This record gives sequence, structure tokens and C-alpha cells, in this order.
Amino acid sequence: MNLFKYIKGDKAIWTVVLLLSLLSILVVYSSIIALAYRYKGGDTGSYLIKHVFIVGSGILLVYFIHKVKYSYFSRISQLAIFLAAPLLLYTLFNGVTAGDASRWLVIPGTSLTFQTSDFAKLALITYVARMLSIKQNVIKDFKKAFLPIVAPVGIICLLILPSNFSTAAILFMTCFVLMFIGRMNAKHLLLLIGSGIVVGLVIIVMVFNFPNAIPRGATWKARIENFSKGDSESNFQAEQAKIAIATGGIMGKGPGNSMQRNFLPQASSDFIFAIVIEEWGLVAAVIIVFLYLILLFRGVKIANKSERTFGSLLAIGLTFSLVFQAMINMAVAVNLFPVTGQPLPLVSMGGTSIWFTSIAIGMILSVSRNNEMVGEGGELAAA
Repeated sequence: MNLFKYIKGDKAIWTVVLLLSLLSILVVYSSIIALAYRYKGGDTGSYLIKHVFIVGSGILLVYFIHKVKYSYFSRISQLAIFLAAPLLLYTLFNGVTAGDASRWLVIPGTSLTFQTSDFAKLALITYVARMLSIKQNVIKDFKKAFLPIVAPVGIICLLILPSNFSTAAILFMTCFVLMFIGRMNAKHLLLLIGSGIVVGLVIIVMVFNFPNAIPRGATWKARIENFSKGDSESNFQAEQAKIAIATGGIMGKGPGNSMQRNFLPQASSDFIFAIVIEEWGLVAAVIIVFLYLILLFRGVKIANKSERTFGSLLAIGLTFSLVFQAMINMAVAVNLFPVTGQPLPLVSMGGTSIWFTSIAIGMILSVSRNNEMVGEGGELAAA
């Protein structure tokens, strides 16, 4: 039976989603043993069932979202962006705290939590794509285009920053790429870069001289210092990840044979890439990188084919965000970057983060589906 005859949109992206989802189930089941012994008396079944449900429902989300005409996302973003700021503000003061960061809100009536930054990220990228498409006639104007677009970017990123620096940085970079592709005035973009550098320098000075004056300042300082030291005692997670990678070799130890899953605190989430290499080898690592590059290539191709500016910017913005996050996660696992807490999209164990990733991919496929309809002489979706 040809599965792809029931779905629309880019088939390569669908293949990447299905392959990474299958890998996620296999690796998460293997890497949650220590977690299961710590909280469930060794019962890995409950974690597996929950993860399979989340992954399966995520694939269904991709399917249903890709059926929606992508122009609707432009209108929804107007409401979403106004909800994002108060949600982030509420999370800072009343959210669920873990690892000295308040990032989560509990979904009423359930035991599930979600990171409000995941919602804000999706809302902001979509909103920036909308505004850039609307402002094309005045895109070089500072007051009419630059300020209305940059203001929400600054507000959302600053609200995310105290609890999740890496997410704020990735989101800022994604929006900057969108503004560059959206033909914003080069002088205005240079001004934005300069402002970003100034803010970054102020944060660095504060972190190293007054770490307790800003939220998580002491944590950021410790992570940077530990990374720069490079010794085993200061970089426990990074050292365990390197051991996993080194012992995995070319072909790996085989599924379920990881040893470092017993020592890595975040084996099923932040450092799952290291477990993949330990069990499946460097061959699997290369394949995973290749799959994300396919996602990037196909996302760019979808953007190029779109007849509307909003569709192009939406596809490239969401694709860049997902792939950039994946590259950051893998760079942390091989100790190229300090620990950031970014999950590997579609692979790491997670709850609503997988759903938000699925929504993003569904939106990309919605643009692709519209391209196919246009190619077949179908109705052109309005942007």
C-alpha cells in the first residue's frame, strides 16, 4: 500500500519525520532505564507508552495541520503573538520550576506541562513572516516597517531570555534571517546587530561581575567557566557524552547496549545524540545530520516555489529554526558548545515540545501542499 497517496506536501519531509520519529521511539526506550529506576522502580513501560502516544499524536498533528490552508496561520498569528507575551510573563513568576528555571505551565486538568517559549517561538516566527509580507511596499522604511517588526521580536526574546537564553538566541537569529530574506534595509539590520552585541556584552559583564543580579546569571557563569576549563570534574555531562561517542565507534554497540545512559543525567533528552552514537555508531550520526540537511534543503525549495511572500518566509523561518536547534543540540553533545538545554527536534523525549515541533512541520507542509495545488492548477491560497 502506498502511504503517500493519502498525504500531500513534500514527500522527503514526510520521510524525514517518520524516520526520526521511529528512531526516537527506539532510542528513548533504551535511554530511559536510569530515569525509570529513579522514579518508577525500573518500569520503563509507562515511559515508553507515554512517548509512543506523544510521537504518534505528533504525527497526527503534522497530518491535520498540513491540511489547513497556510494563509490562516497569518491571521492566527495576530492573536497568538498577543497571547505569547502575557504567557511568558506569567511563566516567569508563576511557572513550574526545574533546574532553577521557570519555563513550564501546567495544562489545566492534566499532568502535562508545556514550555510557553515553544508557543511564543512559533507565534513570533509566523507573525514576523506575516508582517514582512504585508510591509513589502515600505520594507525599507524605519518607522513603517523596521520598528513594527522588531518591537515584538525584542519583547518576546527578552521575556524568554531570563529562563532560557539559548531559545531566545535561536529565536532572535531566526527572526534576523527572516528580516534579511525579507529585504529589510541593510542599515537597519546592522543597527539590530549592533544592538544585539551591546545587549550581549551587558549580559556578559553582569554574569561575570554580578551573577546574582539577573535570573540564572550564576548558572550561565558556571556553564561558561566549566566549558572553558575543559576538565572532567567541571564538565560531567560533557565528559559522559564524549565517553559514549568514543566507545560507540563506527558501528556502535548495538541497540539497548548503552552504558553511559546510566550516568548521563539527560540521556533521553538533551544528550540523546550521544546515546544514538554509542548504540548505533557514527554511521547513524551521519545519517541523522543528513536527514536534518534534507529538511533544510526541502524547506528552502518549498520557500522558493511558493507564489506568496508569506508562504516563502513562513517555510524558511520554521525550517531554519528547527535545523538550527538540531545543530546546536548535536554541537553540545560533542562538546563544541556549552550545555544549552535544547532538545533534538523529533528525537529527544519530550511532551508538548514534540507537539509544537509537529505543528511547525505541519505548517511547512501546508505551504508545500499549496505549491502542489498551484502546480496542478488548483486554487491559489491567499497570503
